[in-house]
Amino acid sequence: MSDTARTVLAGLGSVRSDLEDLYRDLHRHPELGLREHRTAKRAADALRQSGYDVTEGVGGTGVVGVLANGDGPVVMARADMDALPVRERTGLPYASTATVTDEDGREQPVMHACGHDVHVTCLTGCARLLAEHRDAWRGTFVALFQPSEENGDGADAMIEDGLTDRSPRPDVVLAQHVLPYPAGYVGTRAGSFLSAADSLRVTVHGRGAHGSAPQASVDPVVIAASVVVRLQTVVSRELAATTPAVVTVGSVHAGSGPNVIPDRAVLELNVRTYDDATRTQVLDAIKRIVRAECEASRSPREPEFERLSSFPPTVNDEEPTRRVAEAFGAYFGDDAHTVELQTASEDMSEIPGAFGVPFTYWAIGGIDPDRYAEAARKGTVAQDIPVNHSAAFAPVVQPTLDTGVSALTVAALAWIGDDRSA
Repeated sequence: MSDTARTVLAGLGSVRSDLEDLYRDLHRHPELGLREHRTAKRAADALRQSGYDVTEGVGGTGVVGVLANGDGPVVMARADMDALPVRERTGLPYASTATVTDEDGREQPVMHACGHDVHVTCLTGCARLLAEHRDAWRGTFVALFQPSEENGDGADAMIEDGLTDRSPRPDVVLAQHVLPYPAGYVGTRAGSFLSAADSLRVTVHGRGAHGSAPQASVDPVVIAASVVVRLQTVVSRELAATTPAVVTVGSVHAGSGPNVIPDRAVLELNVRTYDDATRTQVLDAIKRIVRAECEASRSPREPEFERLSSFPPTVNDEEPTRRVAEAFGAYFGDDAHTVELQTASEDMSEIPGAFGVPFTYWAIGGIDPDRYAEAARKGTVAQDIPVNHSAAFAPVVQPTLDTGVSALTVAALAWIGDDRSA
Protein backbone atom coordinates (compact mmCIF):
# COMPACT_ATOMS: atom_id res chain seq x y z
CA MET A 1 0.00 0.00 0.00
CA SER A 2 1.24 3.52 -0.76
CA ASP A 3 2.02 5.84 2.14
CA THR A 4 -0.65 8.22 0.87
CA ALA A 5 -3.34 5.55 0.80
CA ARG A 6 -2.31 4.41 4.27
CA THR A 7 -2.64 7.98 5.55
CA VAL A 8 -6.02 8.70 3.99
CA LEU A 9 -7.63 5.34 4.75
CA ALA A 10 -6.50 5.51 8.37
CA GLY A 11 -9.55 7.74 8.79
CA LEU A 12 -12.00 5.08 7.59
CA GLY A 13 -12.72 3.84 11.10
CA SER A 14 -13.88 7.28 12.21
CA VAL A 15 -16.46 7.57 9.40
CA ARG A 16 -17.57 3.92 9.19
CA SER A 17 -20.58 4.26 11.48
CA ASP A 18 -21.86 7.32 9.61
CA LEU A 19 -21.52 5.54 6.28
CA GLU A 20 -23.32 2.45 7.52
CA ASP A 21 -26.19 4.64 8.74
CA LEU A 22 -26.26 6.43 5.37
CA TYR A 23 -26.36 3.12 3.50
CA ARG A 24 -29.26 1.76 5.54
CA ASP A 25 -31.14 5.04 5.10
CA LEU A 26 -30.64 5.03 1.34
CA HIS A 27 -31.66 1.39 1.11
CA ARG A 28 -34.83 2.11 3.08
CA HIS A 29 -35.71 5.09 0.84
CA PRO A 30 -35.07 4.10 -2.80
CA GLU A 31 -36.09 6.34 -5.69
CA LEU A 32 -36.60 5.61 -9.38
CA GLY A 33 -34.67 7.24 -12.19
CA LEU A 34 -34.91 11.04 -12.43
CA ARG A 35 -36.88 11.06 -9.17
CA GLU A 36 -33.82 10.73 -6.91
CA HIS A 37 -34.48 14.04 -5.13
CA ARG A 38 -33.95 12.79 -1.57
CA THR A 39 -30.89 10.76 -2.51
CA ALA A 40 -29.37 13.66 -4.41
CA LYS A 41 -29.95 16.01 -1.49
CA ARG A 42 -28.22 13.63 0.91
CA ALA A 43 -25.24 13.40 -1.42
CA ALA A 44 -25.10 17.16 -1.99
CA ASP A 45 -25.39 17.95 1.73
CA ALA A 46 -22.59 15.50 2.56
CA LEU A 47 -20.32 17.05 -0.07
CA ARG A 48 -20.97 20.58 1.17
CA GLN A 49 -20.21 19.55 4.74
CA SER A 50 -16.83 18.33 3.49
CA GLY A 51 -16.07 21.60 1.72
CA TYR A 52 -16.92 20.72 -1.86
CA ASP A 53 -18.23 23.22 -4.40
CA VAL A 54 -21.56 21.59 -5.27
CA THR A 55 -23.81 21.89 -8.31
CA GLU A 56 -27.23 20.26 -8.06
CA GLY A 57 -29.94 19.50 -10.58
CA VAL A 58 -27.61 18.56 -13.44
CA GLY A 59 -29.71 16.56 -15.86
CA GLY A 60 -32.63 16.68 -13.44
CA THR A 61 -31.27 15.25 -10.21
CA GLY A 62 -27.53 14.84 -10.89
CA VAL A 63 -24.99 16.22 -8.43
CA VAL A 64 -21.43 17.36 -9.11
CA GLY A 65 -19.06 18.13 -6.22
CA VAL A 66 -15.63 19.64 -6.87
CA LEU A 67 -12.77 19.78 -4.37
CA ALA A 68 -9.78 21.71 -5.73
CA ASN A 69 -6.60 21.07 -3.75
CA GLY A 70 -3.71 22.68 -5.61
CA ASP A 71 -2.08 21.86 -8.90
CA GLY A 72 -2.34 18.32 -10.15
CA PRO A 73 -4.52 15.89 -12.09
CA VAL A 74 -8.30 16.06 -12.09
CA VAL A 75 -9.98 12.78 -11.11
CA MET A 76 -13.71 12.23 -11.49
CA ALA A 77 -15.47 9.39 -9.68
CA ARG A 78 -19.05 8.52 -10.57
CA ALA A 79 -21.84 6.78 -8.63
CA ASP A 80 -25.36 6.05 -9.90
CA MET A 81 -28.32 6.76 -7.59
CA ASP A 82 -31.51 5.19 -8.95
CA ALA A 83 -33.43 2.13 -7.78
CA LEU A 84 -35.75 -0.36 -9.51
CA PRO A 85 -39.50 -1.11 -9.59
CA VAL A 86 -39.04 -4.31 -7.55
CA ARG A 87 -40.80 -5.43 -4.36
CA GLU A 88 -38.08 -6.19 -1.80
CA ARG A 89 -37.98 -9.69 -0.33
CA THR A 90 -34.75 -9.61 1.68
CA GLY A 91 -36.30 -9.63 5.16
CA LEU A 92 -33.81 -7.02 6.31
CA PRO A 93 -34.79 -4.70 9.17
CA TYR A 94 -34.04 -1.76 6.86
CA ALA A 95 -35.83 -3.24 3.83
CA SER A 96 -37.70 -0.87 1.54
CA THR A 97 -41.46 -0.63 1.72
CA ALA A 98 -41.51 2.35 -0.63
CA THR A 99 -43.98 2.65 -3.48
CA VAL A 100 -44.58 5.18 -6.23
CA THR A 101 -47.42 5.89 -8.63
CA ASP A 102 -46.56 5.29 -12.27
CA GLU A 103 -47.80 7.23 -15.29
CA ASP A 104 -50.89 5.02 -15.51
CA GLY A 105 -51.83 5.67 -11.88
CA ARG A 106 -50.72 2.23 -10.69
CA GLU A 107 -48.77 1.76 -7.48
CA GLN A 108 -45.29 0.32 -7.95
CA PRO A 109 -42.90 -1.02 -5.31
CA VAL A 110 -39.37 0.39 -5.32
CA MET A 111 -36.15 -1.30 -4.17
CA HIS A 112 -32.40 -0.80 -4.38
CA ALA A 113 -32.04 -4.17 -6.11
CA CYS A 114 -28.85 -3.26 -7.95
CA GLY A 115 -26.65 -1.80 -5.23
CA HIS A 116 -26.72 1.85 -6.20
CA ASP A 117 -27.18 2.67 -2.52
CA VAL A 118 -23.77 1.05 -2.00
CA HIS A 119 -22.31 3.17 -4.79
CA VAL A 120 -23.64 6.45 -3.37
CA THR A 121 -22.42 5.58 0.12
CA CYS A 122 -18.95 4.58 -1.03
CA LEU A 123 -18.41 7.70 -3.13
CA THR A 124 -19.65 9.83 -0.22
CA GLY A 125 -17.13 8.11 2.04
CA CYS A 126 -14.27 8.51 -0.42
CA ALA A 127 -15.08 12.20 -0.92
CA ARG A 128 -15.13 12.76 2.83
CA LEU A 129 -11.83 11.00 3.47
CA LEU A 130 -10.07 12.94 0.73
CA ALA A 131 -11.46 16.20 2.13
CA GLU A 132 -10.22 15.32 5.62
CA HIS A 133 -6.70 14.51 4.40
CA ARG A 134 -5.92 17.24 1.90
CA ASP A 135 -2.31 17.29 3.04
CA ALA A 136 -1.82 13.84 1.47
CA TRP A 137 -2.72 14.65 -2.14
CA ARG A 138 -2.66 17.37 -4.78
CA GLY A 139 -5.05 18.00 -7.63
CA THR A 140 -8.84 18.12 -7.99
CA PHE A 141 -11.37 15.46 -7.05
CA VAL A 142 -14.80 15.51 -8.68
CA ALA A 143 -17.60 13.41 -7.13
CA LEU A 144 -20.41 12.88 -9.63
CA PHE A 145 -23.74 11.35 -8.61
CA GLN A 146 -25.68 10.29 -11.70
CA PRO A 147 -29.44 9.73 -12.03
CA SER A 148 -31.34 7.15 -14.05
CA GLU A 149 -28.70 4.60 -14.96
CA GLU A 150 -31.29 1.83 -15.05
CA ASN A 151 -33.18 3.61 -17.83
CA GLY A 152 -29.99 4.31 -19.76
CA ASP A 153 -30.71 8.03 -20.02
CA GLY A 154 -29.13 9.57 -16.91
CA ALA A 155 -25.63 10.14 -18.27
CA ASP A 156 -27.01 11.68 -21.46
CA ALA A 157 -29.33 13.89 -19.38
CA MET A 158 -26.36 15.30 -17.46
CA ILE A 159 -24.36 15.79 -20.64
CA GLU A 160 -27.25 17.54 -22.42
CA ASP A 161 -27.62 19.80 -19.37
CA GLY A 162 -24.09 21.10 -19.79
CA LEU A 163 -22.05 18.72 -17.64
CA THR A 164 -18.85 19.41 -19.55
CA ASP A 165 -19.23 23.13 -18.79
CA ARG A 166 -20.25 22.60 -15.16
CA SER A 167 -17.34 20.41 -14.13
CA PRO A 168 -13.59 20.61 -14.59
CA ARG A 169 -12.39 18.39 -17.42
CA PRO A 170 -11.05 15.24 -15.76
CA ASP A 171 -7.88 13.43 -16.69
CA VAL A 172 -9.60 10.13 -15.89
CA VAL A 173 -13.07 8.93 -14.86
CA LEU A 174 -13.46 6.14 -12.30
CA ALA A 175 -16.49 4.03 -11.37
CA GLN A 176 -17.36 0.75 -9.69
CA HIS A 177 -20.31 -1.62 -9.31
CA VAL A 178 -21.22 -4.09 -6.58
CA LEU A 179 -21.78 -7.56 -8.04
CA PRO A 180 -22.62 -11.01 -6.61
CA TYR A 181 -19.05 -11.88 -5.62
CA PRO A 182 -17.81 -12.31 -2.03
CA ALA A 183 -17.63 -9.05 -0.09
CA GLY A 184 -14.01 -7.93 0.04
CA TYR A 185 -13.44 -8.90 -3.60
CA VAL A 186 -12.29 -6.30 -6.14
CA GLY A 187 -11.95 -7.08 -9.82
CA THR A 188 -10.55 -5.08 -12.73
CA ARG A 189 -10.64 -5.86 -16.43
CA ALA A 190 -8.97 -4.06 -19.33
CA GLY A 191 -10.86 -3.81 -22.59
CA SER A 192 -14.42 -5.14 -22.90
CA PHE A 193 -16.11 -5.46 -19.52
CA LEU A 194 -19.87 -4.81 -19.86
CA SER A 195 -22.01 -5.46 -22.91
CA ALA A 196 -23.94 -3.07 -25.07
CA ALA A 197 -27.68 -3.52 -24.58
CA ASP A 198 -30.49 -2.73 -26.98
CA SER A 199 -34.17 -3.20 -26.12
CA LEU A 200 -36.69 -3.31 -28.95
CA ARG A 201 -40.45 -3.47 -29.31
CA VAL A 202 -41.57 -5.34 -32.41
CA THR A 203 -45.17 -5.27 -33.64
CA VAL A 204 -46.26 -7.86 -36.19
CA HIS A 205 -49.58 -7.42 -37.95
CA GLY A 206 -52.17 -9.98 -38.95
CA ARG A 207 -55.84 -10.12 -39.82
CA GLY A 208 -58.25 -10.82 -37.00
CA ALA A 209 -60.98 -13.46 -37.16
CA HIS A 210 -63.14 -15.74 -35.07
CA GLY A 211 -61.33 -18.68 -33.54
CA SER A 212 -63.69 -21.00 -35.42
CA ALA A 213 -62.65 -19.57 -38.80
CA PRO A 214 -58.84 -19.48 -38.86
CA GLN A 215 -58.88 -19.60 -42.68
CA ALA A 216 -60.18 -16.02 -42.64
CA SER A 217 -57.26 -14.80 -40.56
CA VAL A 218 -53.59 -14.03 -40.76
CA ASP A 219 -52.69 -15.17 -37.28
CA PRO A 220 -50.13 -12.83 -35.62
CA VAL A 221 -49.77 -15.24 -32.70
CA VAL A 222 -48.36 -17.86 -35.05
CA ILE A 223 -46.10 -15.24 -36.63
CA ALA A 224 -44.86 -14.18 -33.19
CA ALA A 225 -44.27 -17.79 -32.15
CA SER A 226 -42.27 -18.46 -35.31
CA VAL A 227 -40.23 -15.30 -34.73
CA VAL A 228 -39.41 -16.32 -31.14
CA VAL A 229 -38.18 -19.74 -32.23
CA ARG A 230 -36.23 -18.47 -35.21
CA LEU A 231 -34.50 -15.72 -33.20
CA GLN A 232 -32.85 -18.43 -31.13
CA THR A 233 -30.70 -19.24 -34.18
CA VAL A 234 -29.16 -15.77 -34.48
CA VAL A 235 -26.49 -16.41 -31.85
CA SER A 236 -26.21 -20.18 -32.33
CA ARG A 237 -26.01 -20.18 -36.15
CA GLU A 238 -24.99 -16.72 -37.35
CA LEU A 239 -22.18 -15.86 -34.92
CA ALA A 240 -18.91 -17.65 -34.32
CA ALA A 241 -18.87 -19.75 -31.16
CA THR A 242 -16.16 -17.43 -29.78
CA THR A 243 -18.32 -14.30 -30.22
CA PRO A 244 -20.41 -13.61 -27.12
CA ALA A 245 -23.96 -12.30 -27.58
CA VAL A 246 -27.41 -12.80 -26.09
CA VAL A 247 -30.85 -12.38 -27.69
CA THR A 248 -33.79 -12.55 -25.27
CA VAL A 249 -37.50 -12.26 -26.01
CA GLY A 250 -38.75 -11.07 -22.66
CA SER A 251 -42.36 -10.24 -23.47
CA VAL A 252 -45.03 -11.41 -25.94
CA HIS A 253 -48.55 -9.94 -25.91
CA ALA A 254 -51.43 -10.71 -28.22
CA GLY A 255 -55.17 -11.17 -28.10
CA SER A 256 -57.91 -10.71 -25.55
CA GLY A 257 -59.70 -14.05 -25.43
CA PRO A 258 -59.37 -17.74 -26.30
CA ASN A 259 -61.70 -17.70 -29.29
CA VAL A 260 -60.54 -14.47 -30.95
CA ILE A 261 -57.63 -14.34 -33.37
CA PRO A 262 -56.15 -10.84 -32.89
CA ASP A 263 -54.86 -8.49 -35.54
CA ARG A 264 -51.44 -7.88 -34.01
CA ALA A 265 -48.84 -9.24 -31.61
CA VAL A 266 -46.19 -7.28 -29.75
CA LEU A 267 -42.80 -8.69 -28.76
CA GLU A 268 -40.18 -7.01 -26.60
CA LEU A 269 -36.58 -8.08 -27.08
CA ASN A 270 -33.23 -7.45 -25.43
CA VAL A 271 -29.88 -7.82 -27.21
CA ARG A 272 -26.43 -7.97 -25.56
CA THR A 273 -23.24 -7.61 -27.60
CA TYR A 274 -19.66 -6.44 -27.04
CA ASP A 275 -18.61 -4.65 -30.23
CA ASP A 276 -20.24 -2.51 -32.90
CA ALA A 277 -19.86 -5.06 -35.69
CA THR A 278 -21.62 -7.82 -33.74
CA ARG A 279 -24.24 -5.37 -32.53
CA THR A 280 -25.08 -4.35 -36.10
CA GLN A 281 -25.08 -7.95 -37.33
CA VAL A 282 -27.48 -9.14 -34.60
CA LEU A 283 -29.89 -6.22 -34.92
CA ASP A 284 -29.96 -6.59 -38.71
CA ALA A 285 -30.61 -10.33 -38.34
CA ILE A 286 -33.57 -9.68 -36.03
CA LYS A 287 -35.18 -7.33 -38.54
CA ARG A 288 -34.52 -9.73 -41.41
CA ILE A 289 -36.10 -12.67 -39.57
CA VAL A 290 -39.14 -10.72 -38.41
CA ARG A 291 -39.80 -9.39 -41.93
CA ALA A 292 -39.31 -12.81 -43.48
CA GLU A 293 -41.74 -14.50 -41.07
CA CYS A 294 -44.32 -11.79 -41.74
CA GLU A 295 -43.93 -12.22 -45.49
CA ALA A 296 -44.15 -16.01 -45.21
CA SER A 297 -47.46 -15.64 -43.34
CA ARG A 298 -48.92 -13.04 -45.75
CA SER A 299 -48.95 -10.32 -43.12
CA PRO A 300 -51.03 -7.37 -44.44
CA ARG A 301 -48.59 -4.78 -43.12
CA GLU A 302 -44.87 -4.41 -42.60
CA PRO A 303 -43.72 -5.06 -39.02
CA GLU A 304 -42.80 -2.10 -36.83
CA PHE A 305 -39.59 -1.75 -34.85
CA GLU A 306 -39.21 0.65 -31.91
CA ARG A 307 -35.99 1.16 -29.96
CA LEU A 308 -36.90 1.28 -26.26
CA SER A 309 -33.45 1.81 -24.80
CA SER A 310 -29.82 1.57 -25.78
CA PHE A 311 -26.71 1.20 -23.65
CA PRO A 312 -23.17 1.48 -25.02
CA PRO A 313 -20.58 -1.22 -24.35
CA THR A 314 -18.26 -0.53 -21.44
CA VAL A 315 -14.71 -0.92 -22.75
CA ASN A 316 -12.07 -0.02 -20.17
CA ASP A 317 -9.04 1.91 -21.35
CA GLU A 318 -5.81 -0.03 -20.94
CA GLU A 319 -3.56 2.47 -19.15
CA PRO A 320 -5.89 3.61 -16.35
CA THR A 321 -7.02 0.01 -15.81
CA ARG A 322 -3.39 -1.10 -15.46
CA ARG A 323 -2.71 1.69 -12.98
CA VAL A 324 -5.77 0.88 -10.87
CA ALA A 325 -5.06 -2.87 -10.99
CA GLU A 326 -1.54 -2.28 -9.69
CA ALA A 327 -2.83 -0.02 -6.92
CA PHE A 328 -5.45 -2.61 -5.96
CA GLY A 329 -2.88 -5.38 -5.94
CA ALA A 330 -0.72 -3.38 -3.53
CA TYR A 331 -3.62 -2.56 -1.23
CA PHE A 332 -5.99 -5.54 -1.41
CA GLY A 333 -3.44 -8.30 -2.05
CA ASP A 334 -5.10 -11.64 -2.79
CA ASP A 335 -8.55 -10.01 -2.83
CA ALA A 336 -7.63 -8.17 -6.06
CA HIS A 337 -8.65 -10.15 -9.14
CA THR A 338 -9.29 -9.97 -12.86
CA VAL A 339 -13.07 -9.99 -13.22
CA GLU A 340 -14.90 -12.00 -15.86
CA LEU A 341 -16.65 -10.48 -18.87
CA GLN A 342 -20.13 -9.35 -17.76
CA THR A 343 -23.41 -9.33 -19.71
CA ALA A 344 -24.84 -6.44 -17.68
CA SER A 345 -24.84 -2.96 -19.22
CA GLU A 346 -24.14 0.63 -18.17
CA ASP A 347 -24.36 4.17 -19.53
CA MET A 348 -21.42 5.45 -17.44
CA SER A 349 -19.03 5.46 -20.43
CA GLU A 350 -21.04 8.28 -22.01
CA ILE A 351 -19.59 10.65 -19.40
CA PRO A 352 -15.87 10.18 -20.17
CA GLY A 353 -16.88 10.04 -23.83
CA ALA A 354 -18.38 13.53 -23.57
CA PHE A 355 -15.15 14.85 -22.06
CA GLY A 356 -12.96 12.85 -24.45
CA VAL A 357 -10.99 11.24 -21.61
CA PRO A 358 -10.11 7.65 -20.60
CA PHE A 359 -11.89 5.68 -17.90
CA THR A 360 -11.84 2.48 -15.94
CA TYR A 361 -14.72 0.67 -14.27
CA TRP A 362 -14.33 -2.21 -11.84
CA ALA A 363 -16.32 -4.63 -9.68
CA ILE A 364 -16.57 -5.10 -5.93
CA GLY A 365 -18.24 -8.01 -4.17
CA GLY A 366 -21.25 -7.71 -1.89
CA ILE A 367 -22.16 -11.25 -0.81
CA ASP A 368 -21.45 -12.63 2.66
CA PRO A 369 -18.12 -14.46 2.13
CA ASP A 370 -19.12 -17.53 4.16
CA ARG A 371 -22.43 -17.85 2.29
CA TYR A 372 -20.65 -17.56 -1.04
CA ALA A 373 -17.97 -20.07 -0.07
CA GLU A 374 -20.61 -22.62 0.98
CA ALA A 375 -22.49 -22.19 -2.30
CA ALA A 376 -19.26 -22.52 -4.24
CA ARG A 377 -18.39 -25.71 -2.32
CA LYS A 378 -21.78 -27.21 -3.24
CA GLY A 379 -21.65 -25.94 -6.83
CA THR A 380 -24.87 -23.97 -6.33
CA VAL A 381 -23.72 -20.35 -6.70
CA ALA A 382 -26.16 -19.74 -9.56
CA GLN A 383 -29.06 -21.09 -7.49
CA ASP A 384 -28.19 -19.83 -4.00
CA ILE A 385 -26.61 -16.40 -4.51
CA PRO A 386 -29.05 -13.58 -5.41
CA VAL A 387 -27.94 -11.50 -8.37
CA ASN A 388 -28.46 -7.84 -9.19
CA HIS A 389 -32.11 -6.93 -9.90
CA SER A 390 -33.33 -9.83 -7.76
CA ALA A 391 -35.85 -9.04 -5.02
CA ALA A 392 -33.46 -10.84 -2.67
CA PHE A 393 -30.30 -8.92 -3.66
CA ALA A 394 -28.90 -7.09 -0.64
CA PRO A 395 -25.15 -6.60 -0.21
CA VAL A 396 -23.91 -7.20 3.32
CA VAL A 397 -23.03 -3.93 4.98
CA GLN A 398 -19.48 -5.00 5.79
CA PRO A 399 -16.97 -5.51 4.40
CA THR A 400 -18.79 -4.26 1.30
CA LEU A 401 -18.74 -0.58 2.29
CA ASP A 402 -15.16 -0.61 3.55
CA THR A 403 -14.06 -2.27 0.32
CA GLY A 404 -15.96 0.16 -1.90
CA VAL A 405 -14.69 3.26 -0.08
CA SER A 406 -11.15 1.90 -0.08
CA ALA A 407 -11.25 0.97 -3.76
CA LEU A 408 -12.40 4.42 -4.87
CA THR A 409 -9.88 6.12 -2.61
CA VAL A 410 -6.94 3.94 -3.66
CA ALA A 411 -7.84 4.38 -7.33
CA ALA A 412 -8.14 8.17 -7.07
CA LEU A 413 -4.86 8.44 -5.21
CA ALA A 414 -3.12 6.57 -8.02
CA TRP A 415 -3.43 9.93 -9.84
CA ILE A 416 -3.57 12.60 -7.16
CA GLY A 417 -1.66 11.05 -4.22
CA ASP A 418 1.64 12.58 -3.21
CA ASP A 419 3.39 9.28 -3.99
CA ARG A 420 1.40 8.51 -7.12
CA SER A 421 3.00 6.73 -10.05
CA ALA A 422 4.41 8.88 -12.79
